[in-house]
Amino acid sequence: MRAPVRGPYRPLVALALVLSLTACAADSVWAPDDVVSQARYVPSGPAKIQLLTMISNRNGSGGHSALLIDGPERVLFDPAGSWRHPMAPERNDVLYGMSPQLYDFYIDYHARETYHVVVQELDVTAGQAAALIELVEAYGPVPRAQCSTAVSSVLMQVPGFDGMSRNLFPTRTMTQFATIPGVRESLVYDDDSDDNYELLNAQAAAAASMERASEAAN
Repeated sequence: MRAPVRGPYRPLVALALVLSLTACAADSVWAPDDVVSQARYVPSGPAKIQLLTMISNRNGSGGHSALLIDGPERVLFDPAGSWRHPMAPERNDVLYGMSPQLYDFYIDYHARETYHVVVQELDVTAGQAAALIELVEAYGPVPRAQCSTAVSSVLMQVPGFDGMSRNLFPTRTMTQFATIPGVRESLVYDDDSDDNYELLNAQAAAAASMERASEAAN
């Protein structure tokens, strides 16, 4: 089990719990310990985060915010998100086991004919990454239309993100994040159909096939 974050970050968890309780209740999802432990993915390289913002190709409005955190493990905070995968167990909008393949699935799911994805990447300290993971795990289930509020509320509590404020709109969170020194930005476009129900099924089938092949090889 991961050791708790101590030092100056510890009071931030209590504040995250207070913020999450101020919103309307959302359904709780809680994957079992053994499933989460088995799915755990540890990324290579230094600690970093990615703010992922889905932008409408029609009018430029923000459709969704999510936060990928590379720390002692990789987790995706996808508040009120609609992407699901059997190999990415969920605990209250925190998705585990986000391997490069599952990350690509997630981006492909969101980048389609009506939306593109703005990827803003930033190197952080190990302490910042660990604090962010603890904060998203403590936040609780997020109601619909509160994705940007949840992501910005988490970021603004960690030293180094003092310029962030609590924002309801994904584009405002994206704009504030862009002012942090060292942020690297890229855009992902795709012309897939807006109906991504079939894509979810195809992604699940592809991952299951690869898992069976891996088990057979071993």
